[in-house]
Amino acid sequence: MDFQIKGNILRKEFKNVVYEYMKSNERCQKKNMGMTQAQIFRECGMDWGEKKNCTSSNQQYWIVAILRELEEEGKIQRDQFTKKWRLI
Repeated sequence: MDFQIKGNILRKEFKNVVYEYMKSNERCQKKNMGMTQAQIFRECGMDWGEKKNCTSSNQQYWIVAILRELEEEGKIQRDQFTKKWRLI
């Protein structure tokens, strides 16, 4: 098994989960306030809960990378004042 390929597939799947979630959530629509990365992270099922030496906050690096990828693709934006994410 090629773990690099499998990891790439999983990253793409997680990015799709986040984008589909944001498209389906009223708070993430263009004219609405948006959501924090922590809210999106938890509501997309990525939080493993509090673990020894790995708090929920530390686990959020995945969602940061996913949101920045979607931002680079021109699909979402982060409000500069509220720091919340929404669709473009």
